[in-house]
Amino acid sequence: MQPFLQITSHYFRFCLFLSLISVTSVAAAADEFIKLSVTGVNEALQRNIVAHLGTLPESEVQRRAFLFNVDDNVSTALESMGYYHGEVEEKLTEHDKGPWELKLVITAGEPTIVQWVDINFSGEMLDDRAFDQWLAKVNLKPGDVLNHGVYSDVKSQLVTLALARGYFDGEFTESQIKVNRDINTAQVSLHFNSGKRYKFGQVSFEGHTLEPEILEKLIPFKEGASYSTRRVGALNRQLLDTGYFANIKVIPQIDGVEDSHIPVLVELTPKASHAIELGFGGDIGKTDQAFDPRVRVTWRTPQINKYGHSQETSLEWSPDRPKLLTTYTIPLTHPLDDQLKIRVGLLRDKYGVTQVYDAENRDFSNTGQLESTKYLIGLLRQQRLENQWLMNYSLEAIREEYTQSDVDYMPSFYLAGINFSRTTRGDNSLDPKSGFRQIYSLDYADPNLGSETRLARLQAKFKWIDTFFDNHRIVARIDLAANLANENDLASIPPSLRYFAGGDQSVRGYGYQELGPYLDYVADDGKTNREVIGGRYLMVGSLEYQYYVTPTWRVGTFIDAGNAFDNNQFEPVVSVGGGIHWISPIGPIKLDLGVGLKETDTIERSWRIHLTMGTDL
Repeated sequence: MQPFLQITSHYFRFCLFLSLISVTSVAAAADEFIKLSVTGVNEALQRNIVAHLGTLPESEVQRRAFLFNVDDNVSTALESMGYYHGEVEEKLTEHDKGPWELKLVITAGEPTIVQWVDINFSGEMLDDRAFDQWLAKVNLKPGDVLNHGVYSDVKSQLVTLALARGYFDGEFTESQIKVNRDINTAQVSLHFNSGKRYKFGQVSFEGHTLEPEILEKLIPFKEGASYSTRRVGALNRQLLDTGYFANIKVIPQIDGVEDSHIPVLVELTPKASHAIELGFGGDIGKTDQAFDPRVRVTWRTPQINKYGHSQETSLEWSPDRPKLLTTYTIPLTHPLDDQLKIRVGLLRDKYGVTQVYDAENRDFSNTGQLESTKYLIGLLRQQRLENQWLMNYSLEAIREEYTQSDVDYMPSFYLAGINFSRTTRGDNSLDPKSGFRQIYSLDYADPNLGSETRLARLQAKFKWIDTFFDNHRIVARIDLAANLANENDLASIPPSLRYFAGGDQSVRGYGYQELGPYLDYVADDGKTNREVIGGRYLMVGSLEYQYYVTPTWRVGTFIDAGNAFDNNQFEPVVSVGGGIHWISPIGPIKLDLGVGLKETDTIERSWRIHLTMGTDL
């Protein structure tokens, strides 16, 4: 039976681990029967010799057997790495009490050099470029010191590749090493006949309640296509990306082959009917309240009906900024590459800062922020193009309530938009070692179609990640945006459509959306007020260096710069900082400290501690 509810809790636990050092008593050494040392050879040969000698003896009987086989085992270890003329000098010191001492002084002699390598293919693999690419990377060439381990690896790689490409009848017609001990040379021969390449047969699905054509559209190959495990893996990924299934098994039915066609059975286990995910984060800073928490509850229904509909409802709470957004998704021509999304939301948010002039201190003091409540309903169609770009085009209706300069506004906007994005990743992990994301979008509103004023919004976002020398990671991002509108209509553009800077995804060290252009006005009470109202343009960039101390822990340091601004008023704000990141099973969890380097007319020099969770791409 399909489970009804699954609750996933993402939380942070800080633990202090105490390492206990155990001291082994001297008496424990009496249980050892031989102390072994190997000298006279390089580290690789030494490791191989020790491995061939095996586990040290734990009794007198085992010690006698160990000593009896030392010479044969050392010779085998040397020959496996191409040394056929090695000599072993054994120095054994016996003790009445305690372990005996065995010292092996090895003279390896001249190595055996590979004279030539003959790798020969036959069968249908001759027309398969994958084998040519593999052959170009083979780590076995004339002039190398003979190593039987390398030879075995090459054989294993060839068999593995043949099976992965569907050559299930492949076999070696010749595989040998001819060694001439007199002149220390070796000749390697590997002849492989692949036979025929098998094809994909019919794909059948079990354990689901979807319409069959929905799953058939996810099959990334046609019946009769050449078999490969890469295509099997692609089918598994497609099914996983739908979000419908908790467990997926793609099983080629080798025993059911008919006329060289391999049927494929897919066993599916649906996800729970409902899932609830909890998460939280927060900022600690100087510029406003001591701690600004964020709590999110996400309710998902992965599969509502047999047509593959799904929904996601997200409720986010932070002080005076609750947000509720529901997205209902309907697959169209393809369950992943063509979707219609219906969005309904009620979002309350805060922007910038509001201040009042204190005549006694001759300075402005904070009184709050610009607040707005937005009602949203929208339609969005998302399509994946053949070149792997995502294209979205949308219609969105919003109505927003806010008070600016003691004037109440409630404008309505109907936005038509188009968006192109593409993300490339070096790997599919939650912490990719490399990747590049680019996003371009255009939204347009017109008073002739019911909007408050004419508005064109242009945005471009870029993020680049790369890792050097395994442990050194660079993350860079740039956000650019512009609003094209009549200057007399700027106050009627709601805050959610303007641009602000600051926060953990913008300029760290400053509060969320607290940076931007401001205006001064005289309030109804006669006092002079100052209000950050956001800008027509945005330009923000960041460069971060991260170092992996361990595979799951890293430290980082960054510099962020930029601001929101109006015409000819760009005043970049710069912050620096660093942090520690834990690469958890649910994604990176980051604790960063940002320090602002500049005091603006509305913000003193600021610092913030940002706690965030999520992948960089």
